[in-house]
Amino acid sequence: MRILLLSVLLGVFSYPVAQEKTETRELVGHIAKRSALLVMHATQRADGGWQLTGEYLLLPTLVRRYLEGERSPEIGVTTLKEGTTAILFGRPATGELRGTWRDGRFRGMRYGPGGQERERFEFSESFPAMDAYSASVKCEAGGGPYSSALAYSVESGQLKSLEWRSTASGQACVISGLQQQAAKGGLRFTGADCAVSLREVGDFVKVAADGCTKQCGAGAYFEPVLVDSRGNCRLLRPAN
Repeated sequence: MRILLLSVLLGVFSYPVAQEKTETRELVGHIAKRSALLVMHATQRADGGWQLTGEYLLLPTLVRRYLEGERSPEIGVTTLKEGTTAILFGRPATGELRGTWRDGRFRGMRYGPGGQERERFEFSESFPAMDAYSASVKCEAGGGPYSSALAYSVESGQLKSLEWRSTASGQACVISGLQQQAAKGGLRFTGADCAVSLREVGDFVKVAADGCTKQCGAGAYFEPVLVDSRGNCRLLRPAN
């Protein structure tokens, strides 16, 4: 009887636990005069603020710095510790980004490890339009167990053809037959359960696949690719 009563009371006074809100945001901008791509993974706290982890990539050198910190609710005051490895806890920082992230813009000052002012930075969640973009690209990139072959033709922002193949550890992926979809800040091509986006990032075009696991064998995947003005490809992340 006591067990039954306890169960009833638990049923009355128990509440569903709210799931944490998580999202990934990509921003383009610059640190001083250097073009950069910023990718942040955000988890919202109970007070409305955000816990942040991610990285920025300096272009065209592809120097990578990892970030960890938080963003306050409402006014968006943001502080991010910077380091050379993805694990920052207990390791010396190479710098810190301090600023305000609000209305789709993150701007402020980068500080050195001793707290000295180094460079101003500004990033935006809005990417440039690519309505006038024209290119015919056929390139390969890879290293280690991963390789990628990308071919596409775009004329005045309109897709003519696209085929993307990759191989990882003996398993393959193939994307083709996509159709153009209206997009703001770049180009987007979609098919059944799969999409490919093109975004202007400094002097590069970033090509990335989204939701294309059905086009891949077990363990295979599509690594984002950076295409330069000459049509050459390089992987966004170095291959192991």
